[in-house]
Amino acid sequence: MSQWDKDYIALCKRILSEGREVENRTGINTVKVPSHHFKLDLSKEFPVLTTKQLFFRQAITEMLWIYQAQSNDVRWLRDRNVNIWNEWEIDEEGFWRANQKVPDGNGGLVDKEIVREFGKEWAHTIGTAYGYIVKKFSMTQKLIETIKTNPNDRRMVMTLWQDDYVPTAVLPSCVWSSEWDVTDGKLNAWVHQRSCDVPLGLPFNVTQYATLLCLIAHCTGLEPGTLDWSIKDAHIYVNQIEGIKEQIERFDTKGDLPAPTLWINPDITDFFAIDNSKELNDIKIVGYEHMGKISFPIAQ
Repeated sequence: MSQWDKDYIALCKRILSEGREVENRTGINTVKVPSHHFKLDLSKEFPVLTTKQLFFRQAITEMLWIYQAQSNDVRWLRDRNVNIWNEWEIDEEGFWRANQKVPDGNGGLVDKEIVREFGKEWAHTIGTAYGYIVKKFSMTQKLIETIKTNPNDRRMVMTLWQDDYVPTAVLPSCVWSSEWDVTDGKLNAWVHQRSCDVPLGLPFNVTQYATLLCLIAHCTGLEPGTLDWSIKDAHIYVNQIEGIKEQIERFDTKGDLPAPTLWINPDITDFFAIDNSKELNDIKIVGYEHMGKISFPIAQ
């Protein structure tokens, strides 16, 4: 059965029972716990939630946008019918605009239009975040080369949080760091997340990094190992609570379904040659069963 569903529902229950309601920049309060950790063994299970439908094509495509295409251009995603970054796209005039509550300087929150001037050269991007940082520092290339040539290296780190580029990032990276090691022929990773929208972000993120680990293992002749995940500020927005309660009810009354498997084209051993088209021809999720969609509002 799905260990990932069990771990995920346990986190949701913990937030609802132990969490504290707090204000934040979006104007929609969250219920949060300050930290959380779980470990998944990818040699035993590929993690995709079954207690609700996960749109894994969009999740995997976004991962490839960051680590393979190394792009910050929202149009790349839209061309593949992935629209999850549309709300953060810088417009033709070089501005990003969002109506939300922001700090008023006196400890309160007020409605204010955020206008950040980047220059027209940043149009259609999300600024200096995610794929921009990966490309600038050739992070994926360096990681793969180190795994191949020096697998015992203890400095295999990719960090998307670069202080010089945070001011010009529309949304600084939430999943901001990953550490990698090779042990007994298996590739392992530890992922750090500074802020976690548990209903919307976490299911996407876990499947994304599990896929990334499996792809890199495949392309370096290794087996998938463990994926540790640490979260600072795991939260549920107050307007998402009913949806989470529905998901918990599904788990408590129906349990979980069998975990699917990940298929990777055995003929492709170059990470950068893996098909990133809308069809994702070289990556398939096989045997995915789920209990149906649950819609959650997004806080911008």
